[in-house]
Parts: sequence; C-alpha cells; structure tokens
Amino acid sequence: MVVICPHCQKQHDIDEKRIPANVKMARCRGCGQQFPLFLPDRPADGTSASSSVQPPPQSPAPPPQKQSEPPTQGQGPRKIGVTLSKGGVGKTTTAVNLAAGLALAGFKVLLIDTDTQGQDSFMLGVNPKGGLTELVTGELKPDEAIIKARERLWLLAGGKSLAGLKRVIDRKDFGGEMTLSETLAPLDHQYDYVIVDTSPGWDPLTVNVLFYVKEILAPVSLEVMTLQGLVEFLKSMSAIQKYRKGVALRYILPTFRDQRVKKSTGILERLEQLYGNILCNPIRYNVRLSEAPAYGQTIYEYAPGSPGAQDYRELVRKIANNPDLFT
Repeated sequence: MVVICPHCQKQHDIDEKRIPANVKMARCRGCGQQFPLFLPDRPADGTSASSSVQPPPQSPAPPPQKQSEPPTQGQGPRKIGVTLSKGGVGKTTTAVNLAAGLALAGFKVLLIDTDTQGQDSFMLGVNPKGGLTELVTGELKPDEAIIKARERLWLLAGGKSLAGLKRVIDRKDFGGEMTLSETLAPLDHQYDYVIVDTSPGWDPLTVNVLFYVKEILAPVSLEVMTLQGLVEFLKSMSAIQKYRKGVALRYILPTFRDQRVKKSTGILERLEQLYGNILCNPIRYNVRLSEAPAYGQTIYEYAPGSPGAQDYRELVRKIANNPDLFT
C-alpha cells in the first residue's frame, strides 16, 4: 500500500503485513516528521483482509503559493533559513545569491547573517557598523543596523559580536529561543522574503533561527559525510518541531555538482530516491562562484553568463514558484 506524508506529501510504499499491530505512528523519510499511520483491518493471521485494499484517503496537497507577486499586506514575508549543521556545503554562497537573485527578480529581500564569520558582508562588498547583535541588544535601531546592500536587498550583518549574543540567549531563564523572533517581528511587513544564513553546528542562535523561519533550505554537497550531516540535522530538527510545528524542510539543494566525479552522480541519485519531491536542481561546481566574493560581487554581477549564475537563477525560479523570472 502507499501512504503519503501529510507534511511534505512524500509517498511511501510499505508492506502492511510487516508492521506490528501496535504501531500507530510513522516517520517520513523525506521531512523527518511523524504522522499517524492508518492501516486497513487485518485478520488475526496477519494477512491482508483483501488483496485490493486501498489506503485511507489523504488530505489533498495545498496548491502551491503563487509568488510571482509580492505577498499581500498582512500576510508577512516568506522566511527561509539556509542551514545545515555541517560546514563547507555552500550555505553562505547560497544565501547571498538566493537573496540577490530574488531582489533582481523584483522582490524586497532582507538577508540576515547569523554566523560569527560575517561573510555575507564580505561577499556583498559592504562594511556595516553594526548588525544583528546591536539590533537585539538595542544599541542600534533597525534603520541603523540594517543596511541597503543592493537595490531591493537589505543586510542585517553577523560577525564576531554574535558570540556575545549567544551568551545573552543562554543566560535567559526562559524564552531564549524566541529572542530572534521577538526582535524581528516589527520588521515583518517591510519585506517579501527574509533569507537567514546560519553557521555550521548547533548552537542557541541556530535554534533561534528554527523558531523564526518557516521554511528550511538545506544545501548538501555531494559527499558521503554531508549526507550523514543531513541525517543528523533532520534528527535535531525533529526535536524542534515538537515545539515549533510551523517549520519544515522544504528544499534540499545539491551543491558542488561535478559530472566528472562518479561518486557525485551516485549520491545525487540516492538523494533523488529519498527526497525527490523537495530536491532542487543541483548547483554545478563553478570556479566563478568562489572568485566572486573577492570582488564583493554576487555571481550575477561577476559572471552573469556562468553556469553558477544560471543554476542560482533556476533556484530563484523554484523558490518564487515562477518559471518566467529572468526571461
């Protein structure tokens, strides 16, 4: 029989004969969330009551939200966290070029850097006097902490000061996980998209991000150890989802795709088997992507005709649910 995850709509082929009678819940291999498992009545001998048993009707998937126009007033922005607990997978490159691409497509975008390295500022060629830490602590007002990096693209920078912010969050007796959400709530209706770049690992600020965003985009380099990192991240995220049901893994983005490497092809095929419904087109390995930050430029500015620029435009189309962007 086939069951469908009500969270991400991934289909699972299962053999109901092999499921113990006392099992009532299943865990989706796609998004990692649990859901009730409804099985047809079975005779005592464990065989199916009918050779043509149909699974119970599933709730239809909601229609995709049309994002070719900015969200309407009162709806708030789409909040997307670019995160994975493993480093070296292209999180910052993805966050910056996704945010810049959405801005080029006509959306108002806020890019938030929650990494102590503060590389988003470097990649965009700007030097802010403050950022997220100063906004949370009240040292700077929003119009002082948030700088305009490009047309329709604003940046709330990270940096070394975030280490102190993590300690502030840790010292809170309760509600520390809502620090970011409470600080940014007044800004919600000023943007169409909020893209949040995170640091590797799992710390109080990463937890804050998961309590703030609604969608997760996980960049996954095509390496075996990164797949293991994805599994561990999904386990940690499932613990958050017990308390924040509004966040879900929506996109998995393969990065550093190199067709000359046979191993990469095999890993990509495995990702397609497990996460085909939320898998994005891969970002091909492209030296221009690594060169652009040295000039403080996005890939669209530094090498607009490169494979890297083409791949990130395709990602923007998928996120915005509009295949006509950039045409």
